[in-house]
Amino acid sequence: MTEFQKMILEGIPAQLPASKPYDKEINHAPNRKKILNKEEKKLALRNALRYFDSKHHVELIPEFVSELETYGRIYMYRLRPDYKMMAHPISEYPGKSEQAKAIMLMIQNNLNYAVAQHPHELITYGGNGAVFQNWAQYRLTMKYLAEMTNDQTLVMYSGHPMGLYPSHKDAPRVVVTNGMVIPNYSKPDDWEKFNALGVSQYGQMTAGSYMYIGPQGIVHGTTITVLNAGRKISEHGEGLEGKLFITAGLGGMSGAQPKAANIAGCVSVTGEINPKAAHTRHSQGWVDEMIDNLDELMVRVRIAKANKEVISIAYLGNIVDVWERFAEDDIKVDIGSDQTSLHNPWAGGYYPVGVEFEEANEMMANNIELFKEKIQESLRRHVAAINKCVDKFDTYFFDYGNAFLLESSRAGADIMKEDGKFKYPSYVQDIMGPMCFDYGFGPFRWVCASGKPEDLAATDRIATEVLEEIRKNSPVEIQQQMGDNIKWIKGAQENKLVVGSQARILYADAEGRMKIAEAFNNAIAEGKIGPVVLGRDHHDVSGTDSPFRETSNIYDGSSFTADMAIQNVIGDSFRGATWVSIHNGGGVGWGEVINGGFGMLLDGSADADRRLKSMLFWDVNNGISRRSWARNEEAVFAIKRAMEVDPNLKVTLPNFAEDTLIESAF
Repeated sequence: MTEFQKMILEGIPAQLPASKPYDKEINHAPNRKKILNKEEKKLALRNALRYFDSKHHVELIPEFVSELETYGRIYMYRLRPDYKMMAHPISEYPGKSEQAKAIMLMIQNNLNYAVAQHPHELITYGGNGAVFQNWAQYRLTMKYLAEMTNDQTLVMYSGHPMGLYPSHKDAPRVVVTNGMVIPNYSKPDDWEKFNALGVSQYGQMTAGSYMYIGPQGIVHGTTITVLNAGRKISEHGEGLEGKLFITAGLGGMSGAQPKAANIAGCVSVTGEINPKAAHTRHSQGWVDEMIDNLDELMVRVRIAKANKEVISIAYLGNIVDVWERFAEDDIKVDIGSDQTSLHNPWAGGYYPVGVEFEEANEMMANNIELFKEKIQESLRRHVAAINKCVDKFDTYFFDYGNAFLLESSRAGADIMKEDGKFKYPSYVQDIMGPMCFDYGFGPFRWVCASGKPEDLAATDRIATEVLEEIRKNSPVEIQQQMGDNIKWIKGAQENKLVVGSQARILYADAEGRMKIAEAFNNAIAEGKIGPVVLGRDHHDVSGTDSPFRETSNIYDGSSFTADMAIQNVIGDSFRGATWVSIHNGGGVGWGEVINGGFGMLLDGSADADRRLKSMLFWDVNNGISRRSWARNEEAVFAIKRAMEVDPNLKVTLPNFAEDTLIESAF
């Protein structure tokens, strides 16, 4: 047994490891709001100590109190393991279940220093998207997974491993819930309190469900979004050459934006206030140039636009300054958006203009009311500058699902139309909903559990062959989607998208997902590649109910309901998923969305073949059915096709009422 395997099986060690120094070279989460009163602090301490034998309590109490007082959370830094945090090949993990080993691999990938935004705080992306609340939970979970058999299921309560329970081989190996609090307790301060107490966490979408694959996970979706935004502003289909795209955020998922803009073929400027985040993306090759002076930025952008360069520029500073300067200097902004973590505006998701980064972090921890005032003032200026660009240049601006429009409206910005609706669309309303989700296309992804780049290259080839074959008989309505995806997968290797695990993402519909997965499983059975983990972003056709993002193009009044996401994860769990997850909160904020996801191990077996066909068909068509019932015509088309494929599928279809009859009724 290797030392790595021994350390995993050790779990929470009988002898405490030595305290670890605070590593200032790591990108740390900002200190959290001090929200607990004295009695609640005592409760948070009791909650943390229950992971440890009472003989250690005297030693741990001052340390945990110090963490709580300093950082606003008890992270248990001393329990951080000494081994390298990365997705090791599946063969290197201890265990009795290959499915459990695959989950260990995915957990470690989420916490890989090259992948995670704040790895020492167990936060993968979005400022607060956590895999676990503390390092004791991590150690105990990994031990349980290493001991698990295929007749057990591990139950996860917001990062806490409740335990292993008897089940059966077709049950999920892990069931995850994150942040599932009573609805009336889903305000931002509720999250701060429950998280500080150690009883709930914000799992984001793919952080607390172990399915994040680094910024590549959103590159493809962002590429599709920018490409189609370009198509919307193009009168003659001339493309994005020489067009300027302005946005913000280089932290977790937002770090994908410059790479996607390059693939789409435009000039992009991405504002980022955190130097460590910007330098990380630059060192990884995800952004081409960094500039910290606005005058230099204006000169560089003029040159890039004139020469029709494909170039991505990170501006080290506040995005509000960028928008205001472009409006002032009359440099045309063609497309604009924002991907700061505005779902988390009071805890580091968005930074106020005119305040230095470190000063803002200090204010956030010690003068939260002033910090909130500065944030809302910045949002008002941000929107005002965007409005100027829209008026001057006819800029196409869209909300990128980060709660930008929502938080701007709460700040009193000039973001509303007279009819009470937002001035600008969500990208799902305008692009992803009608062009992708309604047809069943969404972010399918896979990870080569062997860790071998040659396996990933082989899966790219297999997926390309499958899609090209499907395209031959695809209806005209989805030819553009098929073409975009084939172009994407063919260029995947040269675009160097891998950060962390050997992973790939591809927008595909149910037919594409099932046929690609079946081809992978056959290749595994034939010994051509190693095991493959399937998954998707929660941001998909069926996985998420979010009225200002994923379901923003649902107009029948049901966009504020969460039946789809709940039904999705229940259905996945008994149709063969290896693990399932359901979360309160995601890209748009705590209490604003319910989202679910899954993972599935392909091992070349007949069981895997059976499961993938059952689960993937449901996982997509659940959402198409709901979108069809909302009277989305593209979804009606898609679900009729699905019913032709499988006669066992019988979906209630909507009837359409004449507008004139409805109008005359009132």
